[in-house]
Order: sequence, then structure tokens, then C-alpha cells
Amino acid sequence: MRTNPLMGLLLAVAIGGHPMSGLAQKDNPAPVDPKAMAALEAMGAYLRSLKSFEITATTATDEVLDDGLKVQLDGTAKLTVRKPDRMRVTISSDRKQREFYYDGKSVTLYGPRVKYYATVAAPPTVGETVQLLAQKYGIDLPLADLFVWGSDKARPEDIKRAIYLGPATIAGTAADQYAFRQADVDWQVWIRTGPMPVPLKLVVTTTSEPTHPEHISVLRWNTAPGINEKMFEFVPPKGALKIAIQSTDGKVEPAGK
Repeated sequence: MRTNPLMGLLLAVAIGGHPMSGLAQKDNPAPVDPKAMAALEAMGAYLRSLKSFEITATTATDEVLDDGLKVQLDGTAKLTVRKPDRMRVTISSDRKQREFYYDGKSVTLYGPRVKYYATVAAPPTVGETVQLLAQKYGIDLPLADLFVWGSDKARPEDIKRAIYLGPATIAGTAADQYAFRQADVDWQVWIRTGPMPVPLKLVVTTTSEPTHPEHISVLRWNTAPGINEKMFEFVPPKGALKIAIQSTDGKVEPAGK
């Protein structure tokens, strides 16, 4: 799991006058609770079974300024996916707007406010395209870790701590709350209770940075979205300018016509 989106672990939360941390230690003495790992595996298996889905996320992200001041920015993200080779992503906040279109052959990045866009060749699956953007161009799509959990590339051995915290309710929906620790990141996930174990809330804390910046995502799912082919095709709006894009190794992809 990358360390950019999600948030902090249990601290001083009380249930019936007893600290939750003490309750968790008593109920889950092992560093890695098999129940928590089984829930993560079941969630991944369910995500793999979905042929298409749409997620609307409400997000809150910490950013650390040059002088160390930590500020929080709110935003929204919407992902529409049709496996194996279609994806559209819209990101909106007070500071930026971005759109991504993947049609199975290429991926286009578009900034509506500045009307710049760039298009690069892409591999034949959504998961590979998400990895390409992250590794070659340094672009982390929101909720990109869902594509890891929903694939055989998940690495459970990277998890050093896993605990079940108990039942919870997210936006009126019953869920179970789990907390995990990996190198440089603590994260929590609230998984919907019942036959559709999708993540309803994600919280990540980057522990490798002194200010411990956090990211929170609350998710609304549609597992039977209305999808048409044109949703994934980018048509440049009037006045939009195609530009070059630079990879992480310094190479510049030509803008072309």
C-alpha cells in the first residue's frame, strides 16, 4: 500500500469506560490477527469478482507546508471502472481538478482549469495502467490500492500488525473496523458487513514523516453502474492544448499533434 492516502490509528477512544487500545490488546494479543487478515482477503476476493463499479469518495488530505505547518484540504474523487480495460477518474478540490481517461490503449490526463492535456500509450489492463502512471510518471490515482487488493499482487507479508477493532457504522451502513501497520504507514479500513465486503472508509497515516500527515476517504459504491463506451474516450474541449509529459527518469514524451 502506498503511503499517500489514508489516516491515524486508535488513540484514546473509550467504549463503556474502557480504552479501546486495552480492549484490542486483550482480544488480539498476536501482532497479526488472523481474523483481520481473513477480512482483508475476503474483501480482495470480492473486488476481484466485480466486472464494473463506480466509487464516489469524499476525501480529506493533510499537506505539510515548507515551514512544517500542516493543513488539511477537502476534495472528492469519482472512479468508474469496467474490467479489464476501461477507467475514468475525476478528482476535484479547492486547489486542483484532474480527469483521467483510459480506453484500453492510451490514457489521457486533463486539467479542466488550465485546459492542458497529455496522452500516452497504456498497457491492456486497468491494474497495469495504474502501475504505469505511478512508476513511470509519479502519478498516484486516488484509491489506487483498491486495484492491489483486488488482484493477486497484494503482499500480505508486508503487514506487520493487524487487529480487529469491532463493529462500526459508516453513513448508516454496518461495517467492521480493522487497523494495520506496514513500514512507514499505519492504516485503517472499515469493511461493509455481509455479502458485499467493500471498503466504506479508509484512513492512512504516513509514519515516516515527523508530522504524520493523514488522508481520509469515505466511499460510496455502485456495483451496477450505467456504463457506455464514450465515458472512457477523451474528446478535447474547444481551446484545449495538448502538451508533453515528463517521466520520473527525466524523459519527455512528445506532445504530438
